[in-house]
Amino acid sequence: MSVSLLERIQADIKDSLRSGQKERLSILRMVMAQIKNKAIEKGRDAQLTEEEIVDLLSGMLRRMEESVAQFTAGGREDLAEKEKSEMLIIREFMPEPLSGEQIDALVAEAIRETHATSAKEMGAVMKWLTPRTMGRADNRIVSQKVKALLGG
Repeated sequence: MSVSLLERIQADIKDSLRSGQKERLSILRMVMAQIKNKAIEKGRDAQLTEEEIVDLLSGMLRRMEESVAQFTAGGREDLAEKEKSEMLIIREFMPEPLSGEQIDALVAEAIRETHATSAKEMGAVMKWLTPRTMGRADNRIVSQKVKALLGG
């Protein structure tokens, strides 16, 4: 039986507390707060699925990447570096990223499986792909590859 993502985060919080890693502990507590808030949004006693947690972490990473770009543009390298180090901690809990070749293979399989022949059917292809690429590939890149193959 494998350990769930939530259990891994909780165990890492305990380890960080024991070892006195204050910055890591702070980031992990922020992640847990986000997970709890999302569960509360879903309803009483709701538990998030692994996919929902990965989606939440992906969203956090996207926002952090935007912050890094803004800090860098504003000449605040100190804040950009802090954000990058926080992102490294969060990435530890993300699934293994897909390579370009793996994304290409999945896109081709999605087009075959959905019998898509034109850009009009891109929604069906993306619907098939999203659960398979969530947290493992940037959706913008995936959608560009689908558009290119469907002639969008």
